[in-house]
Amino acid sequence: MSILEKPLASAEAYVGFLAARELPVLRQTARQLEVMREARDSVNARQVAAIALGDPLFAVRLIVWMEEHRHRSQNHDITTVERAIMMIGVDPFFEAFTGLPTVEETLAGRPRALIETLHVCAWARKAAHLARDWAILRHDIDVDEVALATLLRPVSEILLWIHASPLAEQTQARVAGESGSAIAHAYRAVLGCSEHQIQIGLAQHWHLPQLLVTLMDETHENNPRVRNVALALAFARATGHAGWDSPTLPGIVDDLVRLLPINRGQLLDRLGVPAEVRERWDSADD
Repeated sequence: MSILEKPLASAEAYVGFLAARELPVLRQTARQLEVMREARDSVNARQVAAIALGDPLFAVRLIVWMEEHRHRSQNHDITTVERAIMMIGVDPFFEAFTGLPTVEETLAGRPRALIETLHVCAWARKAAHLARDWAILRHDIDVDEVALATLLRPVSEILLWIHASPLAEQTQARVAGESGSAIAHAYRAVLGCSEHQIQIGLAQHWHLPQLLVTLMDETHENNPRVRNVALALAFARATGHAGWDSPTLPGIVDDLVRLLPINRGQLLDRLGVPAEVRERWDSADD
């Protein structure tokens, strides 16, 4: 498998390079699916969906498969994992998704790339859970759509670690903080384009449902659902990299107070912010 070591000419070139490579899944996902396959007579769509929602790569693989096998009579998009599995059917699902390549096999000779890939998958999973929780608070029209869009949003970053790890390492070395502007600047400096451009380009190349593409696109920042996704990702990334010491967290919390229908104290309780961290933030505001 060729590894991209030098920058490409455009975001479109990165999309073409990454889209041409097969999407591996986490080894844990492959193992869980095999266990479920043996007991598929007693398995339902919700149980399978729970596995998919733990793996950004498998989730996107599933939605891409749905679009590729879309029936002509299907006049609406499938925008949640559970509905996708229900439409496929449990038995056909297990027939379609068997013998999947794994991230761990793909990155067997590149331990740093594997560690970073698993790290991004972990905070993406956390972000999806947070986004769903906040969407429930907001009485969102479909909380599972928000959770899925959040899970899918970091896929381009994951794929860069898998297929272009030398560039991903250079990008990481340039990141001066966890703020969106610092990350965007690092990507542009190394890749010549933004990670956002690559992600949206991939989503469009894969013909993902337009609703999911919109929810992943932070340029629609006035849309509360998009803000929900963006803030969940920002919070999960920040805590995933620096824990409660992240300097970006107070600003993210301020944005969440404006987004969610709960007060600051309730939000901090819900987030599990330790007392000493709250005191530090309060003293910084004084």
